[in-house]
Formats: sequence, C-alpha cells, structure tokens
Amino acid sequence: MFLFFYAGGTPLDFMDSQQQEVLDIFKRTKALLTGHFVLRSGLHSGHYFQCAQVCQRMDAVTRLAELLVAKLGGFTFETVLAPGMGGLVIGQEVARQAKARYVFAEKENDRLVLRRGFKFAPGEPVLIVEDVVTRGGRVLECIDIVRKGGGLPVAVAMLVDRSAGTMRFEIPAVSLLELSFPTYPADQVPEALAKITVEKPGS
Repeated sequence: MFLFFYAGGTPLDFMDSQQQEVLDIFKRTKALLTGHFVLRSGLHSGHYFQCAQVCQRMDAVTRLAELLVAKLGGFTFETVLAPGMGGLVIGQEVARQAKARYVFAEKENDRLVLRRGFKFAPGEPVLIVEDVVTRGGRVLECIDIVRKGGGLPVAVAMLVDRSAGTMRFEIPAVSLLELSFPTYPADQVPEALAKITVEKPGS
C-alpha cells in the first residue's frame, strides 16, 4: 500500500532514462524507505528518502552530483551553501565538481546559521544545494542567510523535490527527481498508515 507516486506529474512508468537512473540509485542504496514516517516538515508519509544511505556510497554521490551539475549550466556561482545535515555531502561534491567554494549552515537554537567564520563577499553568487525538499523550509532559511550576509542567491539545486515541482522559491530551482508521495498532517493520517509504527529517521 501507499506505493503509487509520480515523477514530475508523470506516472513512473513514463520516467525518462535519467530519472530512472536516479531512482535506481536510491533503491539500490536502500535510501527510499517505506513504512510510517514523520518528515522533517512534521507531516506523516508512507515513504521516506534517507539520503544518508546514498552518501555511504561515494560512487553514487559522484554520479548524482554529475547529473545535478549538468543541469546548472545556465547559472554562474562562486560558492555552494548546503544546510546541515542532509545537504552536506551532496553539497560538497557539487562544489568540488563545479570548482566552487563550499560552506555549510548548521542549527543553532533550532535555526540555521553560518558559523566557523564563513562569510560572503558583497554580491557573491551562491548556489544552495539540498538533498530532499518537501516544504522547503531549510532552503528558505539558506536564501535568507545568503541575502543577510550580503551574497546573492542565484539558484537552488536538489536531489529530490517531494513537492513534484509545486514548491516555488524566489529564485530558480532544479532537481534530479520530482516525486509526489501523499503526506498527511498528524491529525489526518489514514487508518492503514496509522497502524504502522511511526519512525522519525532524521535527515
């Protein structure tokens, strides 16, 4: 149950070869989980992307970054900013392949902040890289961090867009996979899903 989903609004049977390759990587590394999960957004779902599983396999990380960088040809950036923890590994690999500077944001009092002396030069173009986006909260925090730090956020790059392209930012966004799994507020979880023990795997 809860196994139907769509990529970019298209049934998975009609995914293109690149999307299929990305999905196969997630399946092969056991990063796509089924069960009953509480997402970072607080919503409940029968599916969960645990990108940390992918990040154990550097060959998979390298390939995913190659595919993501290939979609960024129209953007100019000097620095990659990734939110911890989820975006750290893919963010660093994207920066390495793009020959860009790499910095990361981390939680302090439940908000993302720049620490460790990381700063942006005035007008410095910054790419924000995230692993999985559902509601986009951490991406929005990163955009705010860049702007308040004097930099210029130019685009968002993500491995998986769980909103299937419906999440909109003030800057362009690209993803390798757009998937739409059903998600539910805590008080609207379907009976069949509620019977499964809840897990909160973390990002």
